[in-house]
Amino acid sequence: MSTYMSILLFISMGVLVFSLGYTLAVTRRPKQLKPEADTPLPTKVQSHIYLRNPIFLTYGIFFLLVILIILFYNLS
Repeated sequence: MSTYMSILLFISMGVLVFSLGYTLAVTRRPKQLKPEADTPLPTKVQSHIYLRNPIFLTYGIFFLLVILIILFYNLS
């Protein structure tokens, strides 16, 4: 892997780790609010809170794509 790709990989991983940490911090904030302010969630969403969250799905898909791109560049 070239130096440019390594630097780009480390910068992008740093941004991803910061974004994931910030997202986790923001998702914990609504628990501090009064329950009357929020509308009730459907039972399917309550039982699979992380699988039904589009932000976590986006992170998972992005990490998978990054790994596939890295593997493609290493194998070619």
